[in-house]
Amino acid sequence: MKKIISKQIVFFGGKGGVGKSTSSSAYALTTARKGQKTLLVSTDPAHNLGDIFHVKLSGKPIALTDHLWGIEIDPDEESKRYLTGVKKNLKGLVKPKMIEEVHRQIDLAGSSPGADEAAMFDRIVSIILDEKDSFDLIVFDTAPTGHTIRLLTLPELMGAWIDGMLKRRESMNENYSSWMGDGEPVEDPIYDILEKRKERFANVRKVLLDPSQTEYVFVLNPERLPILETEKAIQTLEKHDLNVRTIVVNKLLPNEETGSFFQKRKEQEREYVAWINQTFDQQEKIYLPLLDGDVSTMDALEEVSKNMQKELYFQS
Repeated sequence: MKKIISKQIVFFGGKGGVGKSTSSSAYALTTARKGQKTLLVSTDPAHNLGDIFHVKLSGKPIALTDHLWGIEIDPDEESKRYLTGVKKNLKGLVKPKMIEEVHRQIDLAGSSPGADEAAMFDRIVSIILDEKDSFDLIVFDTAPTGHTIRLLTLPELMGAWIDGMLKRRESMNENYSSWMGDGEPVEDPIYDILEKRKERFANVRKVLLDPSQTEYVFVLNPERLPILETEKAIQTLEKHDLNVRTIVVNKLLPNEETGSFFQKRKEQEREYVAWINQTFDQQEKIYLPLLDGDVSTMDALEEVSKNMQKELYFQS
């Protein structure tokens, strides 16, 4: 039995075009068919889940099949919601005559590079911490490799950034208390807000680093560039203590094909599969065949799900 099926949270990542959305959807469908209450979440701005299931998805869970719900996180919506929350936190902490300028600065910050990712990350944190107990399994279909790495390493980076902010606030409050002459601690709502965010980031990082709860799966095709990109991504994530333990080798050519063209392609594929097995010898492998058409219908997704189920060794 592959360890992937015992986890509460599973992230699917990989190079663009290798079949992440298909693989994550098939996996989520497989677990749902086995009676697990599953939430499938797309963090890719170029969403595919709604197209695969022929359902219009939003930022809230929508039923896809029995025991399966889907979410597509909209970066623009999350950015607006995130900035609204920041403004709400500052309400009552800023002088009325300054509030308009403060809001303008916050809106400007919302259009800066990285704002969408910060908002997206905030939503992922909420899903992991607030939805985890409502579902048996949460499956994340992520954007191409670079975006995925940035999202997964944000808890560590944001935690360090907030630590710096807290130290500055603490030093400022100590100086203010000293100036007042009584030495009594100063009430600081902003400090309290930062402390709460630090706690949430620490909690989500704890979940992401816990191999008993969270699994990282990379999807690749038996081709040179996906192999190289996956190897680099796994090495980068390992530096942040995020270990990829499962590889999906997708779109394998069927053995029954004949003809010189297919035989040559199959021979090259065997070399790439051998390379994959050697390079990723520490990871479990799930092998999925290339279908004779696009995965654009539920019947096709069901076929991928059946192939995946054979690899996962579910007990009947």
